[in-house]
Amino acid sequence: MATVSGLFVSPGRGSGRSEPRKRVTVVAGHGLEGCAHADRPRREILLASQEHLDALGVEPGAIRENVTVEGTDVQSWRVGQRVKVGDALLEITMVCEPCHRMDELRAGLRTLLDGKRGMLAHVVEGGEIALGDEIALL
Repeated sequence: MATVSGLFVSPGRGSGRSEPRKRVTVVAGHGLEGCAHADRPRREILLASQEHLDALGVEPGAIRENVTVEGTDVQSWRVGQRVKVGDALLEITMVCEPCHRMDELRAGLRTLLDGKRGMLAHVVEGGEIALGDEIALL
């Protein structure tokens, strides 16, 4: 069973680390309430696999994901897949390619994250997501 193991909100674009949360409000067609990276069509929420982060020695939230997922490889989800996360309904829109900022965290991390940074999603239905919530593919 896949679950939410981390929740993060970015206080500003280009600013430091994302801030951890125990619970977040997700707004349809927007993203996480209070997140500077929200309101970007097709790129409203970034989901990343806990297992990939662990394998690379990267702390959750460091790659600016919004939802850290434990128990499944989000990279295996197809574009168009609908995913229930807590009360929210998401639709996977695209693979998140690692950008140059990943090398700012650690030299060579951008290359190591290729195919492992996560999947971007659009919020179809808003709601709340909390740590420990189940994740279901629909």
